[in-house]
Amino acid sequence: MDTMDDDLYRDVTDFAHDTPTWFQHLAEVWTELGLLLFGVLFIVAWWRARRGDPRALAIAVLAPLVTAVAYVCSEVLKSAITEERPCRAVSGALNSIVECPAYGDWSFPSNHSTIAGAAAVGLALAWPRIAALTLPMAVLMGFSRVFVGVHYPHDVAVGLLLGAALAFLLVRLATRPVARVAETMRGSSTGVVRWFAGPGGPTPNATSHRRPASHRR
Repeated sequence: MDTMDDDLYRDVTDFAHDTPTWFQHLAEVWTELGLLLFGVLFIVAWWRARRGDPRALAIAVLAPLVTAVAYVCSEVLKSAITEERPCRAVSGALNSIVECPAYGDWSFPSNHSTIAGAAAVGLALAWPRIAALTLPMAVLMGFSRVFVGVHYPHDVAVGLLLGAALAFLLVRLATRPVARVAETMRGSSTGVVRWFAGPGGPTPNATSHRRPASHRR
């Protein structure tokens, strides 16, 4: 018996086949290119944070780490739920634009969408100004997985939410201890460790509670 999700999947894949070939290729490339762009943004965010306070560095370092954790959680769920791919399971649907993944490469949740949701939120926490870029990127990556025919809409929706929620919670929980580690690394005698942690930035309030020398007795 068809579900609303089956109908929506067919609608999206029908639309995909009505688009120009170049657009279909663009959607296919974007499903992988988006991951690469997130990787570049992780590096840029870390580089910027090297001259910030330890907390800023901690969040920038945590962003890719929590994305990796989200991916692992997604894989565990996929293995437990074992939902078949819609490109095999939905009757009456057009062929997927990309090759349907092999049997055993399960559908729910979407790994790409989970990674995209986690990366988008992690980067937004590390570098708030690019949230207007990373969040739409994640949504487009998720949609592209339905567009090319390898995921149901609910696979993508849950993946995005799972990744975003895990990233937000894990960054909030781990920022303080990782910031302490970052501060220690900046005082390390090992050059490569100091280079990774960066020189840090000025701490405007560091002397705010000191009394001026003229007032000391």
